[in-house]
Amino acid sequence: MFIFKNALISITRNKGRNILIGAIILVIACASTITLAINNTASDLINSYQSAYDKELTISFDRKNMMKDMDFSNKDNRESMKEKISSISSYTISDVENFAKSSHIKSYYYTYNISLNGKSIEKAESDSNNEKGDRPNFPGKENEESSYDFTLNGYSSVDAMSEFIEGKYEMKEIADNAWDIAFDGNYVFINEELASYNNLKLHDKITLVDDNERTYEFEIIGIYKENEEESSGPMSMFSNSANTLITNSNSLVNITKENTNIKSSIKPTFIIDDYKNADKIEKEFHKKGLDENYTVETNEEQATAGLTSIKNVKSFANTFLIITLVIGGIVLFVINMINIRERKYEIGVLRTIGISKIKLTMQFVAELLIVGFVALMLGAGVGATMSKGVSNSLLSSEIKSSEKEQEELKNNFGGPSGNFDSKQGEPSMNFKNKGTPNVQAYDSINAVVSPIVLVELLGVGLTLIVVSSLSSMISIQRFTPLTILKERS
Repeated sequence: MFIFKNALISITRNKGRNILIGAIILVIACASTITLAINNTASDLINSYQSAYDKELTISFDRKNMMKDMDFSNKDNRESMKEKISSISSYTISDVENFAKSSHIKSYYYTYNISLNGKSIEKAESDSNNEKGDRPNFPGKENEESSYDFTLNGYSSVDAMSEFIEGKYEMKEIADNAWDIAFDGNYVFINEELASYNNLKLHDKITLVDDNERTYEFEIIGIYKENEEESSGPMSMFSNSANTLITNSNSLVNITKENTNIKSSIKPTFIIDDYKNADKIEKEFHKKGLDENYTVETNEEQATAGLTSIKNVKSFANTFLIITLVIGGIVLFVINMINIRERKYEIGVLRTIGISKIKLTMQFVAELLIVGFVALMLGAGVGATMSKGVSNSLLSSEIKSSEKEQEELKNNFGGPSGNFDSKQGEPSMNFKNKGTPNVQAYDSINAVVSPIVLVELLGVGLTLIVVSSLSSMISIQRFTPLTILKERS
């Protein structure tokens, strides 16, 4: 009590000096609070962008590895390469389901592709003599011409519809119940060019045929357009996707079960627990029968590509905080040194009347702690008030970008209102894990400067005050009363 009482008396007696110390600590606290808020905002942005992407892993054909030792100037080598590629075994849905049983895989989806001819519908072409329909590509068959009219892309879920998610395709017309039935049954989305070419509209039915003259009927529940301008050929007036029909994987699997001669390809995407496990997953796939000429790839580079600038802001905030604390600590240390020299006679008198060095040291530290605590609270309050505006100004461009991406994605899928769920339990259409972060403005100070941040600020501030008090601790321990009083006389 004696120490605290003397500390208060000393503070009121030396108002000017303590106001100066308080002002310096207030500025440090204010700057530190804003810096911590920026750091907190940057961390929220990083977490938002990281959570905007699922950790995806795909299977790809390792052409680079196959060709690294090949000399294509030798005709025999070229023939050998063709034979090697043609002998590579593909994988089936059963294989994909087996791959997905890995402990490192959380879920999966896929695109299933086949090709069929038209019976009640004509392919969109400029010249029937010089255009060929597309069909799925298989290892070693990429350059082989196809006589099929239409490519059918079957998606296992909305997550697999990457062309719409990436904005390559955009839904122009869609049936009211399209997303309730899209992933179960013979329903298709067709290109607007093909629809116009055949005078088709929503709910019309088209008939396709396979090589065995077996027919398959589909109902049109959506009409889409391709946003890319490239056409399927140098002389074509139609886009690459003009003869691409979009349906669900179940309907195509059923077709291939009826006719096992229909060639198909599958492109799976696996949601994994950690990018670090990609090599383990690849080895596991090969043990389960995946051909050695396939490799795996992840979307890690894509997921982290947009974080560089945000991480730079966070790094700058951390550096600024350190510089602020170092400079503030040095200034406080110097002021304390001056303070001790000015009060040297007071120290000598107090020591002469029997006040111990420990109590005297504690009094000086208590003075600084009282002034510092009050200044810290004021600085934290001012900083917290300012940090909301500072943080929201940093977020403003990200919020606009996020809202625009969300809106564009919804428009790509036909602009549905609210959420949609298919019969297979599709996720709501907010595309949380498809590269569109959910960035929102802070609506309260607590959201920017949390109690944890305030505790950290208080801890850092008090530590800084105690460290800067070392000058008084050291000086008081060195001073002797007689020496001080002699110097005074």
